[in-house]
Amino acid sequence: MTRAKRALDVTASACGLVALAPLFAVIALIVRADGGPAFFGQERVGRHGRRFRLWKLRTMVPHAERLGPQLTVDGDPRITPVGRWLRRTKLDELPQLFNVLTGEMSLVGPRPEVPRYAAHYTPEQARVLALVPGITDPASIAYRDEARLLAASTEPERLYLERIMPDKIRRNLEYERRATLGSDLRVVLQTVGVLARPAAAALREADAPWRASSPTP
Repeated sequence: MTRAKRALDVTASACGLVALAPLFAVIALIVRADGGPAFFGQERVGRHGRRFRLWKLRTMVPHAERLGPQLTVDGDPRITPVGRWLRRTKLDELPQLFNVLTGEMSLVGPRPEVPRYAAHYTPEQARVLALVPGITDPASIAYRDEARLLAASTEPERLYLERIMPDKIRRNLEYERRATLGSDLRVVLQTVGVLARPAAAALREADAPWRASSPTP
């Protein structure tokens, strides 16, 4: 990570946390109204394979990991009503500004994977672990409606491991080869733009002709 990129990360995350503090407080109170904690921390695999705890506003029922798979599909009954709204607006991701401030993540970088799925990386795919993970990236923009893609498959985990995850890694490795501070800023702006458009439009951008089908046996 260059000094300029780290400086941008620190400045933007610090300013964001201060500016969004009132919003955090309101949403946290709403999330806690169902009797569970406001925040959810999940172990992820970061740069060079180091594990860290990624923070989100809780969108699922307490102890959801005990009630089903780590992979979440559209319509998952473990998602709370407030959680559906948070996921749709991506406000649940905002606590990751803390991860950016501490240096575990960057504003722009490959989304960090859970250990269960990172264990499936091929040697070529594992190259992505040389990069600092981020809140957003080109693959996240393309797969804005990933949960719906998975819900349309009869084998969502297989679809993710065999097609979606490899394509995400490919996109991010390609982006990293030409990434600049300017291109990172464009990715941030594109992310904001995508969130302002219907999810269906982003689904078309995924460019995945197999999106409504299961993997071929």
